Amino acid sequence: MITATEILNANVLIVDDQEANVLLLEDILREAGYTRVSSTMDPHAVAALHRENHYDLILLDVQMPGLDGFQVMENLKAIETESYIPVLVITAQPAHKLQALQAGAKDFVSKPFDLIEVKTRIHNMLEVRLLHRRLDNYNKVLEQTVQERTAALRISEARFRALTELSSDWYWESDEHQRVTKVSGPILDMLGIQVGASMDEASVLHGSGWNEAERAELEANIKARRPFLDFPFSRTNPDGSHQYFRASGEPIFDRSARFIGYRGIGVEVTGRLFSTVPAGAA
Repeated sequence: MITATEILNANVLIVDDQEANVLLLEDILREAGYTRVSSTMDPHAVAALHRENHYDLILLDVQMPGLDGFQVMENLKAIETESYIPVLVITAQPAHKLQALQAGAKDFVSKPFDLIEVKTRIHNMLEVRLLHRRLDNYNKVLEQTVQERTAALRISEARFRALTELSSDWYWESDEHQRVTKVSGPILDMLGIQVGASMDEASVLHGSGWNEAERAELEANIKARRPFLDFPFSRTNPDGSHQYFRASGEPIFDRSARFIGYRGIGVEVTGRLFSTVPAGAA
């Protein structure tokens, strides 16, 4: 909620070509407790003053020589491009009230002034204006926070990928249709995987000597969207030699919990499984 102190500290501009009206409105506002009240009798100066001071409320006379209130509001629209113009129109002509609202004014005060009406309309409009400004500021802070967290997430993701690439032979990502979207390391030579190919198109664990039982188990994990850790798989090469691998992967979901693919790492462990027995071992 907007407090009474916030309303009384609002920045108000009075615009009227009649000095008597200006003095009367200044007295009304200051007696009501408003602390930031300024005025001008030059309608040509309003746009520049608002651009510099960002008034919370402009009390604007409609009938002024040289530049009337409607023209002043058109000038203000060029400044308040992302908000509404904070204008409360002053008029003695009933026909001008609707026209003023259609031109962008948010309320009006009739001449001759009714003290209670003037105070009430000013108070109500300032309350709405300050609430609108608070919401706008909140949205800007929220947007900035989202941008900062998104940037931090991207940095974290980049670090994660760098670390996984350093700790494995290859890193991979796939989409919800099992199409490979990212690979790094010698995975093309090892497994025949390339970006843009589906798992089937790349012949990953299909044919070419791959263990079909292991292939079926890995495929079942992926279809069930289960994570897998150090999953073993192997193949027999044309020369009769064997290669052994381990892979880890995790499903990826977006903010709405929709499955969008997998990411993971893999290593060849052939040399580790068949390493030379240490000297002196029984």
